[in-house]
Amino acid sequence: IVITADEAVNTAVECMRLGAFDYLVKPVEQNRLWASVSHALEIAELQREVGNLGRHVKSGKLTNPEAFADIVTDSESMKAVFRYVESVAPSGKPILITGESGTGKELIAKVIHTLSRREGAFVAVNVAGLDDTMFSDSLFGHVTGAFTGAEGQRPGLVEKASGGTLFLDEIGELAASSQIKLLRLLEEGEYYPLGTDQVKTCSARIIAATNAEMLTEQEQGKFRRDLYYRLIAHHIEIPPLRERFEDLPLLVDHFLEQAAAELNKSKPDIPLELFAVLESYDFPGNIRELQSLLFDAFSTQTGSALGLAPIQKHLDKRRDAKAPSLSGSS
Repeated sequence: IVITADEAVNTAVECMRLGAFDYLVKPVEQNRLWASVSHALEIAELQREVGNLGRHVKSGKLTNPEAFADIVTDSESMKAVFRYVESVAPSGKPILITGESGTGKELIAKVIHTLSRREGAFVAVNVAGLDDTMFSDSLFGHVTGAFTGAEGQRPGLVEKASGGTLFLDEIGELAASSQIKLLRLLEEGEYYPLGTDQVKTCSARIIAATNAEMLTEQEQGKFRRDLYYRLIAHHIEIPPLRERFEDLPLLVDHFLEQAAAELNKSKPDIPLELFAVLESYDFPGNIRELQSLLFDAFSTQTGSALGLAPIQKHLDKRRDAKAPSLSGSS
């Protein structure tokens, strides 16, 4: 950023041609200077992120594959997600993780925290169903006497996540009044504990997740557009299980090993027909539903091979529940 008393246009043009970000003529107002510096830093950070992303895409390799060890996959779509996660994890900007229920959004959030190398804790909270007071108390804390029963001071989750990551799950369910407070936290990095007008600063990185269709939520007036665009500085969309059935053999083997350890039983033989049965189902509950399904089938198993009957029964029951009712039709 060049600051000079020279107002000549050709000088300004030459400075910009040689790589200056901005050209300010004295005297320079403080607000104008701060705005220029802030803008320059934002552009530099975006350039670094784009460069990192480009290098990851070109290499096709992960720099820290061990960080993803808890996520069982061999899917190319998931590997693309991993590469993007590595690229944006060092950024301090908010991240919005979207995907259907049971796809592993919190697991991805934990990986981001690990890769960010932030020294603070990873703190998770499900904001669905919290009214405005509960939201404010949970996130911002309160001082003594803030409300009836507030006999002592309590730090909020923002403070507990100081220097770390605050994960807000089910952000699409957040009440409108609470959305305003979260917007201020993101815009200003400031918040007020209940019962005090003394401002505190937030040093936590915000990651939000939802299974809601956010564009629809905005169109229906349920979610603020300005908050949405603050949260979506980086966006990670996790594909549903039905779009990566190539992971089924790995997941089935992994979950049966888990179940065998928990039930203190030998791991069962896997019938080949199992995969054809599973691929005929769309898994609205995704990975979580598959895990529960296999654990339940294994817990009732009597032979050496995993029985298909309880699995088929579950799938048929779910299909019947989704089928439209024909009552009253002509």
